[in-house]
Amino acid sequence: MSLGAKALTFSEATSSEAFAERFSTGPDSNLPRLIAAAVTHVHDLIKQFRPTQDEWRKVIAFLTEVGHASDERRQEWVLLSDLIGASALVEEINTRRPKGATPNTIRGPFFRNDTPGRASGSSISLDGIGEPLAVSVRVNDLDGLPIGGAEVVTWQANSEGFYENQQPDLQPEHNLRGLFHTDAQGHFDYRSVVPSGYGVPDDGPVGRLFADTGYPLRRPAHLHFVIRAKGFETITTHIYDASDPHLSEDALFGVRPELVSRFEPADVDGRHGKAADLTFVMVRAKPGRAS
Repeated sequence: MSLGAKALTFSEATSSEAFAERFSTGPDSNLPRLIAAAVTHVHDLIKQFRPTQDEWRKVIAFLTEVGHASDERRQEWVLLSDLIGASALVEEINTRRPKGATPNTIRGPFFRNDTPGRASGSSISLDGIGEPLAVSVRVNDLDGLPIGGAEVVTWQANSEGFYENQQPDLQPEHNLRGLFHTDAQGHFDYRSVVPSGYGVPDDGPVGRLFADTGYPLRRPAHLHFVIRAKGFETITTHIYDASDPHLSEDALFGVRPELVSRFEPADVDGRHGKAADLTFVMVRAKPGRAS
């Protein structure tokens, strides 16, 4: 808006336009347009629901509490983004892949950068607690050719639905985590335990709000994977247990049909357990896009 130009008078009818016109002399980038669009949606909600001053103060109080609940160990804003599907939508928009390729999902809050390397055939269950699970992994390209030397990080909850960094006094350090590399045939295998589904945190403002509305806060049982290979797009994804009754209501919107796998009954090192045979399909990185 140039000097001397007459500004719009702020009213219910002009609120969004009155806000947006103040960006007219700002930098030419998507950020002002994104902010103006977000504010327009907020104004539209206010006009639709017409909250009282007290009701709006409760909204501000909730957002303030979310900020206070966030620290270096807990990110309540990320939880809010996850539960409203914003994280999944950003992932979906930025990682579109051709049919047959493994889709991305969100990484989730329990990933660790210091996952230790493991040898193929070893166990990532350091305490041995739970029903044994034998996992066989193959990594191929879209033509079905194996990708040797791919780096695969896996992590999961235990049989009670807890990750080891949630229970540092009850589980061994790096329990149920491992970093593997595929052989020339694009393959490796490992031993673990069958994971349990779990509820997302409901002890903070976000969880309490959603629980009070009856929103489902369950995550079906799953295994996490991050797969990297030179020249290919990195895969960050889940594999879900087909027998879990909460597949249709994953609180973080991660379930895709191609990510659901049957954990079949099997003899695992002389014990009754289950086996999962998994294949991940990578696509070549586009020019200028980091692999």
